Amino acid sequence: MKIDGGCHCGAITYEAEVDPEKTSICHCTDCQQLTGTAFRVSVRVPEEDYRITKGTPKVYIKTGASGAKRAQGFCGECGSHLYATSVGDGPKVYGIRVGTARQREQLVPRAQYWHRSALHWLPEFEGTRIVEEQ
Repeated sequence: MKIDGGCHCGAITYEAEVDPEKTSICHCTDCQQLTGTAFRVSVRVPEEDYRITKGTPKVYIKTGASGAKRAQGFCGECGSHLYATSVGDGPKVYGIRVGTARQREQLVPRAQYWHRSALHWLPEFEGTRIVEEQ
């Protein structure tokens, strides 16, 4: 499925070819804090299928509890989170932030990761595979 989108202010745009079945929710506490809300929804895409078409994201490197480093791409003007990917050499997989895609309505989560950190007041998302950790 071809998608396109960008940040809130329009300084950065992208296009990608994604498999909607790879859309997921992450409940980890890093995602909660980075988004300022209860979870993050992303769709995974290999780097060869993701292209920034305008602008240059700023990148923040976060270190997870496992010690793994993740590059967090965002707009330096409006702060919109755009993606996360691995740091270093090797093939990359981008986790595109679904809220930035014009086709977000069609990107329905199929799995929930780090479910053990899900906030207790959230409703259940029926039809998703649940993974307590990752």
